[in-house]
Amino acid sequence: MNKAFDATARGLRTFASDVADGFFEITHNGFALVGLAIVFAALALVARPDLRQTGEEQLMGWLQSRKPAPEATDLEPTAIVRTTAASPGDLPKQQAAVAYWLSKKYRVAAEPLSVLVAEAYHLGKRTKLDPTLILAIVAVESSFNPFAQSHVGAQGLMQVMTRVHGDKYESAGGTLTAFDPVTNMRVGVKVLQECIARAGSLEGGLRYYVGAANLDDDGGYANKVLAEHERLLQVANGRNPPTVATPSAPVLRAQPIPIAIPPKREQAAEPAADPQKVALLSEVS
Repeated sequence: MNKAFDATARGLRTFASDVADGFFEITHNGFALVGLAIVFAALALVARPDLRQTGEEQLMGWLQSRKPAPEATDLEPTAIVRTTAASPGDLPKQQAAVAYWLSKKYRVAAEPLSVLVAEAYHLGKRTKLDPTLILAIVAVESSFNPFAQSHVGAQGLMQVMTRVHGDKYESAGGTLTAFDPVTNMRVGVKVLQECIARAGSLEGGLRYYVGAANLDDDGGYANKVLAEHERLLQVANGRNPPTVATPSAPVLRAQPIPIAIPPKREQAAEPAADPQKVALLSEVS
């Protein structure tokens, strides 16, 4: 009887061992087949980009079909049309470098800056002005705050005197578009062109632009713009000047306030008004 039990136990152990060996063999071969299948699939996708694209489209379609429906909100689906922002990665390398540098220095998001940098390059090509000069003026005037307003009525990115140059905004829809960054930049460049033409030089044009043409001193405005222009040129040429502002870096604009209605005319005559901006009322009109 004991011999029968021993024989039965040995048989069971042999059977279990054979089953385990077979399982591991099948598993090993299965993983090998899966690995080979993955290798062949990868080679096929590399050799056939059309298959890869089709697979990606099908995968994205499957993922989108399983995506839960968005929660109902009061946001407008067309809000993207009004958004002044773009991916810096879509810009040419030189423009992207300028956008990232300005973003770091002025602590402004790179996406809206990308639109402004691209617009500056477009305007520069059309007007024969260096785009980095345009961006330097924006930097000195408003630090890229599209809602900036001085106490004498200079508004927007390029601190254009809206009451003086209101006619330049008419084709865009009126003076409220001074707070649209792209429109303000376009009008500001027109004003800058007029100033340079009147002065006969860039430095003189900057004095006209800031309203200091008839003053003995422009407060260092032209030098500050040209210094920032030089730094931006370095960035555009592949160098990386420091982004930390020096103690002499100016903030020529007054504390910005959110306002949608142009200020009344008598506000420009307040005793505390900036003589540089007030002078623009008589020099550039």
